[in-house]
Amino acid sequence: MGDENRQKVELFVKGGATERGVSGNSSRTASGSFMALWLKGVTFDVTTVDMTRKPDILKDLAPGAQPPFLVYGREVKTDTNKIEEFLEDNLCPPMYPRLAARNPESNTAGIDVFSKFSAFIKNSNPQLNDNLEKGLLRALGKLDAFLGSPLPDEIDQNSADDVTSSSRPFLDGSELTLADCNLLPKLHIVKVVSLRYRDFSIPRSLGNLWRYLDMAYARSEFSSTCPADAEIHLAYASVAKSL
Repeated sequence: MGDENRQKVELFVKGGATERGVSGNSSRTASGSFMALWLKGVTFDVTTVDMTRKPDILKDLAPGAQPPFLVYGREVKTDTNKIEEFLEDNLCPPMYPRLAARNPESNTAGIDVFSKFSAFIKNSNPQLNDNLEKGLLRALGKLDAFLGSPLPDEIDQNSADDVTSSSRPFLDGSELTLADCNLLPKLHIVKVVSLRYRDFSIPRSLGNLWRYLDMAYARSEFSSTCPADAEIHLAYASVAKSL
């Protein structure tokens, strides 16, 4: 397909509030979409929207919608849960790589981490804090166990040796997939916000999870799309409750 026939791709993200104004984004959903576009290898534009000024472009492109949203040619996708799915359907081989996970369980790994984190960070009752922290730790532990367990394609059915562990770098294997695009931005927020507002760090004893995070931060597709810590702190300043 020639360049003149390619659809223009533009990602609109909400500007993150900082002491100097608006920059970047503090949205986990925007980061995931940004990651997916980067991994696809598609040329795209990113437009940061200052929501304090209610720009006319929102009224024209997506009335009533909140960033992030995607413009692909003349189509506007405002459902953040469907953006990656839409990209997978429209930016496909042979020109663009498939990003869907091969193993269904990769898509649900860590699915309860963010809800446990939200309960932990929004709690204002000191008597409930320990149990909520334990709930978050259990969810992180389940994710750690998944990352340390072999996927079906890591097991050689013809081998006499039992494969009981895995050292794969990412959820679904050696490459980043849409499953990682969905989970990694959430884990980054969990790590940054929990440390800032609860003095809670992901335990280093969760070695499989830290291997995953370290490998992900080494990839520019993730590290370069993470919101700055200061933006995340400000975004959660009114969400995190004092104990």
